[in-house]
Amino acid sequence: MAALRVFLVLLFGILVVFQTLSLPGQFAHMAEESPDMAYLRWPATAVTVFWVLCVQVVIVCTWELLGMVKADRIFSPASLAWVDGIVWSIAAAWVVLLGVFLYVGFNADDPGLPLLLFLLVVGVAVVGLLMVVMRALLRQATTLRTDMEAVI
Repeated sequence: MAALRVFLVLLFGILVVFQTLSLPGQFAHMAEESPDMAYLRWPATAVTVFWVLCVQVVIVCTWELLGMVKADRIFSPASLAWVDGIVWSIAAAWVVLLGVFLYVGFNADDPGLPLLLFLLVVGVAVVGLLMVVMRALLRQATTLRTDMEAVI
């Protein structure tokens, strides 16, 4: 569990750098290189920074869930709120991704990018639905543990 925490901190730090320096700088550079596409600079920056924020929410929720596992409190109603945070973060990222896919799909000349975005839309949907299943399993386990404690 310690290794996972180290990598979560590392990933969060890298994402902060991307969110504040790399992504805005990249889109500013692209706007300079392709003035005809410069109008996409701020929407692209906003969307990608939002996606990074969604990943950061998942990291924070995962961190909290790890703490609950360590304290043997994972099978409590409080853990469901952190899993809900993960599910809602994935759902928000998916909705924005779907919007980007539709925008690009209707404006693309080449099928490459829309196909890649479609793959991402399906992949993120699968991850989100897996989290919904995991939440249902956690809820069942929490209920069973609560029932067992009541019996004992």
